[in-house]
Amino acid sequence: MIQLDQVSFAYPSQGPTVRDLSFHIRKGEFVALLGANGAGKTTTVRLIDGLIRPTSGRVLIGGADTAGSSVSQRARRVGFLFQNPDRQICKNTVREEILFGLNAVRAEEGPEKLAARTDRVLADFGFTGDEEPFSLSRGQRQRVALASILAAEPEVLILDEPTTGLDYQECCHIMDRIRRMNREQQVTVIMVCHDMEVVLDYVDRALVMAGGRLLADGPVRQIFRDAALMERASILPPQMIDLSLRLDLPGADSPETMADAILAAKGGKPA
Repeated sequence: MIQLDQVSFAYPSQGPTVRDLSFHIRKGEFVALLGANGAGKTTTVRLIDGLIRPTSGRVLIGGADTAGSSVSQRARRVGFLFQNPDRQICKNTVREEILFGLNAVRAEEGPEKLAARTDRVLADFGFTGDEEPFSLSRGQRQRVALASILAAEPEVLILDEPTTGLDYQECCHIMDRIRRMNREQQVTVIMVCHDMEVVLDYVDRALVMAGGRLLADGPVRQIFRDAALMERASILPPQMIDLSLRLDLPGADSPETMADAILAAKGGKPA
């Protein structure tokens, strides 16, 4: 679905932000970009979305080079959820917000089909459509922004710190909805995230970056258990992984598996 081939990018009057990035992401994968601030994660997802163009190298979506496509063409295939929903919402009601995006990329379907599509999305997200977005909580506004993107049924969804500022319940609502869409509809998801607990709970594969370069690419649990890599990338692993490493209990990455591993180590039987 996504291919970066020796991609580099430099902002004007600055040095390179990303350097010689090459990786593939298959359809239906759920991938996290990990690294400290300044590692090049947000620049990378903006390159994938086509918001910026590579200084060198190629970015392909579904085999098509983004350099040869317009913003509207890319918007039909790739949805981008900003870290701050207030930079994405521009209408006075939730219904108008969803229709705004649909009219931008699905206008050929006609008013009746777009209205029906909007009704389905409103029901799925639990909105009536008459709510004023800026009177809603931060978590609800994030859901409005996500609903407006998913209404257009993108093939790829990019998330830039989607859980920032959310409480635990709001975070679960957002991430559960994204995971369901990923599994049931095979939408490819790429997430920039500093919350390693969220990454452990929801993501399958991680790309680790530092200094604009790709350091590692692999299954999330394998990545988190590489202490040297975590130190090099300035990442703290999730607490459960860290505890299992300190206790030398490989494979214990949840409260249940941790309890079983401790019992087994003491000669007891797993629950």
